[in-house]
Amino acid sequence: MIVYDKLWETLKKKGISQYKLIKVYKLSTGQLDRLRKNENVSTYTLNQLCTILDCELKDIVEYKKEG
Repeated sequence: MIVYDKLWETLKKKGISQYKLIKVYKLSTGQLDRLRKNENVSTYTLNQLCTILDCELKDIVEYKKEG
């Protein structure tokens, strides 16, 4: 299962709020909601987040085995 727990940590570390992602970086509220719920998001969105946060994919995404 892919989870985005690290995204919220990285956002905090970089001092970027969810509000700023929406208003300044034009990330849709729908995408943010899918990230909060650990649902499917596109690689385009993940690429945008890595660019905005100047980080690597491993800083926002983690794979956890189920069970």
